[in-house]
Amino acid sequence: MCQISDAPTLPPCPLKAESYACTHASVIALTEASQRLGEFEPLAAPAHGPRTQGGSALRRLVQERIVVLDGAMGSLLQALSPSDEEIRGERFRNHAVDLKNNCDVRCITMPKAIEAIHAAYFAAGADIVETNTFNATSISQAEFGLSQIVGELNTAAVACARRAAAAAEAATPGRSCFVAGSLGPLNRTLSLSPDVSRPEYRAVDWSQVVDAYREQALALLHAGVDALFVETIFDTLNAKAAAFAIQDCFDATGREVPVAFSATVSDASGRVLSGQTVRAFYFAIRHANPFAVGLNCGQGGAQLMPSLEELAMVAECPVLFYPNAGLPNALGAYEQGPEELASIMENAARAGLVNVVGGCCGSTPEHIRAIATAMRGYAPRVPQPQHKAMRLSGLEPLVLV
Repeated sequence: MCQISDAPTLPPCPLKAESYACTHASVIALTEASQRLGEFEPLAAPAHGPRTQGGSALRRLVQERIVVLDGAMGSLLQALSPSDEEIRGERFRNHAVDLKNNCDVRCITMPKAIEAIHAAYFAAGADIVETNTFNATSISQAEFGLSQIVGELNTAAVACARRAAAAAEAATPGRSCFVAGSLGPLNRTLSLSPDVSRPEYRAVDWSQVVDAYREQALALLHAGVDALFVETIFDTLNAKAAAFAIQDCFDATGREVPVAFSATVSDASGRVLSGQTVRAFYFAIRHANPFAVGLNCGQGGAQLMPSLEELAMVAECPVLFYPNAGLPNALGAYEQGPEELASIMENAARAGLVNVVGGCCGSTPEHIRAIATAMRGYAPRVPQPQHKAMRLSGLEPLVLV
């Protein structure tokens, strides 16, 4: 969104869908594009005033129009092919563990690159960017020997996003740019055993997962996020632990922000990895009173459409949808271009299925620009009315009326 039909067109983004042959310098150069945000005119975007009111403004905005989320972060960072020295920075120069695959630590060692990517998404028309904190929990960072700096990682990530949001708002008075804290699914699961010969075994327990999410959520809240997005959920029990931890943080701080939950469906079965159908997933997290519930990652938008339709039929809250840019090819690259992905998203908007849209793996600012343009003129989905009934969920849903 945040565009008008006669607005001048920004220069092509260096991060193209067709090729990820970018350099660190190219993503830093995106900051120049963000400085031209005055070319965008906000569309029904209320000013939120003090940052503590950001969540309230986001709730209002999602009722007024389809809201645009950003696209991929991790794949763009990897595409920059930074040197080991750049990834480590001076601080982690002698760290004993390889940090090549730790995108989160770059909020500390490469903050300008992170901020520039956020700025590029705002320049493309995104209303919300997610923090680069998908793996910024003590459990996930244990792989890299950095569990002890989780609070700092999350704080640094929010600072990068907040700077980009402030610059975008300053460039276009009246525009509201939001920052959502990303909470990933963890690399450990409460529902599945990592050892096929020991089905009863779990690598983590409930309290460990709750503690990890609580630490992350508290840091994100203190740093000033407008919302929390528990995303790419493949194990609903992990998501329930996240919801429990987040409520603990709300109780402790006296501050609440909107919380969204987004599951990933990885194949044609229409189920998350732990076996639940999309409808059962919604019933399992409905008690957390989500700001929005949705689907991301897993597959391309076309493949996820049946699951999206199923979710939209039952969700009593807004629905978010941010699929991958198609399916990866044999080399793991995503080849779906911006216009093709935008067409799929437009079909979802035309059918009245979505309230928040964006991109996941393989998407770039060019994809988000195309999606934002495609959303103009479409009304947001109307949530399903509240019904008094007992809703239970195992692998399948059960409704008692």
